[in-house]
Amino acid sequence: MKIILTCILYFLVIPNSLCAQEYKKLVWSDEFNYEGLPDRSKWGYEKGYVRNGEKQFYNVADLDNSRVKNGNLIIEARKSEGNSSGLWAELFEAKKPLYTSASLTTRKLNSWTYARIEVRAKLPHGVGVWPAIWLLGVDEQHQGWPAKGEIDLMEYVGYKKNKVHVALHTKKRNHQNKKGINKEFKLEDLLTDYHTYAVEKYPNIIKFYIDNKLVFSYEKEGNSSDYWPFDEPMYLIINLAIGGSWGGKQGIDDGIFPQRFLIDYVRVYQ
Repeated sequence: MKIILTCILYFLVIPNSLCAQEYKKLVWSDEFNYEGLPDRSKWGYEKGYVRNGEKQFYNVADLDNSRVKNGNLIIEARKSEGNSSGLWAELFEAKKPLYTSASLTTRKLNSWTYARIEVRAKLPHGVGVWPAIWLLGVDEQHQGWPAKGEIDLMEYVGYKKNKVHVALHTKKRNHQNKKGINKEFKLEDLLTDYHTYAVEKYPNIIKFYIDNKLVFSYEKEGNSSDYWPFDEPMYLIINLAIGGSWGGKQGIDDGIFPQRFLIDYVRVYQ
């Protein structure tokens, strides 16, 4: 009773986010302690050229682009050797994508509303890479982005060496209307070591962590879903893009390939 009254008092005098309960119960994870393709009971794939004018083709269940080995999920971006030449090839042979990669997602498999999502990863490098770990709201009504919200645990663009980003997008706050939330953090060993990226979703606050250090908090600004669409389930995406509207702003260095995005584990707590 004392704890309840204390939180009621806190709610009246200071933001109730301070009464948020810690997420400690592990409810979903992949430790990648197996080999071969990623576990299809946990991961699905995006396919093709998906968004942002990116140059990579996302392959499905292709060991060249996504595999589990030595305790890691490996998402590998590759550059092809090129297409056949000649008129026959030009007219009748399907052109190979110049770049291939993978985008893994828990869409239609697992999603969470209030939780801590934590991913330990080592990033690829080089001008043109754009790896990301992020959440999208389940959009069964097909309202389109960003109606159901987006939360980016980690984004990295290769031309910004040693700088990693966390971000979120809603109808009222996104990069298209120039009101998006995007915070940049410098890590000297960003590309040489593993780091842990996490987000905690609560009913009125979202907290971002890097290596278990709170780096940014975003508090609820309004009750409308245009401001706060985060009271509904969101699913996880882990992808390695090449080029695109942000990742390709300074071109693509073709000498860097192949590049690997290594994921040590993914854990979800509630």
